[in-house]
Amino acid sequence: MSAARPHLLYVTDLAYEARGRRYGDEDVFLTSRLRAHFDLALCHPLDAAALMDAFDAVVVRNSGPVLGYREEYEAFRERALGTGTRVYNPLTGRADMAGKQYLLDLTAAGFPVIPTVDRPGDLHRLPASDRYVVKPKLGADSIGLRIVAPDALPALADGATLIQPCVDFAHEISFYFVDDDFQYALYAPHPDRRWQLEPYDATARDLDFARRFVDWNGLAHGIQRVDACRAPDGELLLVELEDLNPYLSLDLLDDGTRDAFVTAMTRSLHRFLAG
Repeated sequence: MSAARPHLLYVTDLAYEARGRRYGDEDVFLTSRLRAHFDLALCHPLDAAALMDAFDAVVVRNSGPVLGYREEYEAFRERALGTGTRVYNPLTGRADMAGKQYLLDLTAAGFPVIPTVDRPGDLHRLPASDRYVVKPKLGADSIGLRIVAPDALPALADGATLIQPCVDFAHEISFYFVDDDFQYALYAPHPDRRWQLEPYDATARDLDFARRFVDWNGLAHGIQRVDACRAPDGELLLVELEDLNPYLSLDLLDDGTRDAFVTAMTRSLHRFLAG
């Protein structure tokens, strides 16, 4: 690390068009605040591998689904791990960073997650439903997601596709963490409008649920978003544990909460660089 201000390569796709989210705006805001503490350069994810050697660390933020540039992303990972380049979030994440296998692993381990299988021999483990969700194991951002009838499942359980019952949930809640510290929660009160989010006052029981997955993931540094749905029985079930490049919906926060998040991220980056 440089003796003066740390040099950070901030990876973002400012032009990526995401339904209900403005990636570019969020990263313009974040970098405008982080510049008070770090020397920053922004780059597209396809350029990160070629540029990262000149920086003290690489910060991966709103880089978009890696499904569209899988080969280049794997090359970036391999190069960063091979050279010891610091990447934030660290590349040791066990959740979305490594694909969707974790949903199968958590199901098998009895965690409160939407039951998930990928093979014909495990279909009996799913609760009965008249509709099932199928999606690619390497998918992201609902790409390739379909709703199917039960009789379609045997042909789709090919090991590359995740199968889940279609849960009629009351709402979705997202819990946002920096390192292992809870920052804020947002929820979508209307199930058909995922990104129309509002502030959510998380209960101690809610936070115990979310922390269980953050603890399981074991990331000492970084930003994580725990996405859950409220099942018909009132309990929460994990939908996704985003540990690669979680969108933060910072534009929906009040000034105090947004400032507190930036402060927490800044401190986290300093600890990460010092470590």
